[in-house]
Amino acid sequence: MSEKNPFPNENNSGHIWDNDLRELLNDPPTWWRIGFHASWILVIVYTILYPSWPMLTTHYKGVMGWTAMGEYKEDLQSLEQIRAKYEDQLPGKSAAAIMADDELSNYVMKSAKVLFGDNCAACHGGGGAGNPSYPILADDDWLYGGTANEIITSITNGRKGVMTAHSKSLSTAEIDELANAVMKGEPTSSPLFMTKACFACHGPDGKGISAMGSANLTDGIYRFAEEDQLASIKYTITHGVNDASDPATRNAEMPTFGGSKLSETDIKKLAIYVHKLGGGK
Repeated sequence: MSEKNPFPNENNSGHIWDNDLRELLNDPPTWWRIGFHASWILVIVYTILYPSWPMLTTHYKGVMGWTAMGEYKEDLQSLEQIRAKYEDQLPGKSAAAIMADDELSNYVMKSAKVLFGDNCAACHGGGGAGNPSYPILADDDWLYGGTANEIITSITNGRKGVMTAHSKSLSTAEIDELANAVMKGEPTSSPLFMTKACFACHGPDGKGISAMGSANLTDGIYRFAEEDQLASIKYTITHGVNDASDPATRNAEMPTFGGSKLSETDIKKLAIYVHKLGGGK
């Protein structure tokens, strides 16, 4: 700061830097002063109308009595009133009737997307794409059937199929032969498929039996998809699925969602959503 003010006739404070950089004493613009006073007035009005100042055991609740929870409940009530137009129709309609109604079906798809994210996506992935070792719901491969009613049954009761471990009934060479036949999508090409009674669960053509939840061995879609698929097939044949007699068995269980977990209407919504992902029959 210079010792002598080089601008004696200017309205400045006398603080000068670098010979020409100085602090002026001009009044703030009118718009700024209006904004400043309006801001502190607004603060006072706000603290009177809405919850604000903390007290010893509670807080000042404001003359309007507003709360975030109260606003949430009001918004939820408004939303439920909009949904009621559709929700009131669902309990009395079958899945087929709902899917035949374009407007109602469109509502169910949007509503069920949230249900799917909350209850199904953790295992089956977003959009039913399937996470590792969990079924894909967007294809046309169904262990227990892919109609809307069959999907409702699966969601309601859960599923826990069993495949016997064959480590004691088949030799290593026999397991290799069967695994290679399955890998080619031609399980019946091996005589072992019939002689070892694989057909009893997987059907005489190897395409599975939905009533038993047995896999289709001809379509190249694998419940346990792995990088080395042949080794995975051998492992499944050797140790089975959900076979309590083999500690190395694969575990594959879908939990029950009926009863207290999900309502019948929510299960119906989910079944329609899954059916319309692309693979429903």
